[in-house]
Amino acid sequence: MAREGEPRKSWHARCAAALLGLMVASGAGAQQQAAAGGEVVIGQVAPLSGVLASTGEQMVLGRRIYFDAVNDQGGVNGARIRHKVVDDGYKVEETVRLTKDLLARPDTVALFGFAGTANIAKLLDEGVLERGGAALVAPYTGGEPLRNPFNPWIFHVRAGYGDEAEHMVQQVTTLGLNRIAVMYQDDAFGKAGLAGVEAALKKRGLQLVTAAGYERNTDKVDGAVQAIKASDAQAVIMIAINKPAAAFIKRYREAGGGAQLFNISVVDPAELVKAAGLANARGLGISQVVPYPYRPGLPAVGEYHQLLKKYAPGQEPNYTSFEEFLGAKVLVEALRRAGAAPTRARVMRALESMGNHDLGGVFVNFSSANRIGSRYVEVTVIGSSGKLLK
Repeated sequence: MAREGEPRKSWHARCAAALLGLMVASGAGAQQQAAAGGEVVIGQVAPLSGVLASTGEQMVLGRRIYFDAVNDQGGVNGARIRHKVVDDGYKVEETVRLTKDLLARPDTVALFGFAGTANIAKLLDEGVLERGGAALVAPYTGGEPLRNPFNPWIFHVRAGYGDEAEHMVQQVTTLGLNRIAVMYQDDAFGKAGLAGVEAALKKRGLQLVTAAGYERNTDKVDGAVQAIKASDAQAVIMIAINKPAAAFIKRYREAGGGAQLFNISVVDPAELVKAAGLANARGLGISQVVPYPYRPGLPAVGEYHQLLKKYAPGQEPNYTSFEEFLGAKVLVEALRRAGAAPTRARVMRALESMGNHDLGGVFVNFSSANRIGSRYVEVTVIGSSGKLLK
């Protein structure tokens, strides 16, 4: 990241120099090993254990079905994609350690689909991505600190939490609900979402009635339930992951809380219904950052359904796996553009060259000056049957 007081021009110059150095070093060196044996290696750190395990499994699934399909069709420029996945348990220190390990491998040409605002922010703070010189594509987070100030290493396929907060606040206030509270995870992820809600309210001359946090990697939400119930909020926007979100929904409703509930996009509605109970979860609004994946209306959704049926029979469509499926399409397109024996620097340049790229009715837009590929947001609702409705 740019150092305090350092002009942005200087930051871009340092990044350009780092990329040039990688190009020179890799031109005849170690990174060309990536395709020398007929393989291109992509590294992923994902939360396959701990409180975010179900989300991590869906993240990996979405990538896997697309990479498997590409490999069955001969790979990319004649090279098969080998996807190395390691589990960080949603723990920041593990994310850093495992990412360093992946980048120490000369055959790793790009990183894909990490989770956690705090986890990825730590990679930036410690310069891990900058030193490694590899792109991170489609992280499962909308944290503002990863987007602003500009950094060249992360290519976002999803909208930011600020975009989601603006959309939810607009919907809530349009309904005449102006007493809004926030329940948030007390870390960089939760605070990014909280800041987004506060900014959206400020635009409308409103303030939060209260904000109540819970400890990361726990579902200790009783204090938040009490504080928000006492605030007499008309709507509650939750910046939370599956387990604590479900715990809050269940305990808040059981305590007699009657506010309209919303959650940011990083939850699985099926998990919420299962853990909180349908009677409690019904009516929950959830912001989404990719189109509805349950009906194959768009070409990308139709392709996703076909590959899910072929490569993961028995698995149901899911927003998380669809998001990472789209991210995998972005990365494969970059690998194609990078040519035979891709290096980290070539993949970076290929991603920058994509412009307004059509993934099948879903568009992303990248350039040398833009890493935020999409700002798409819509709000869905858990219906009376437990299914997600548009």
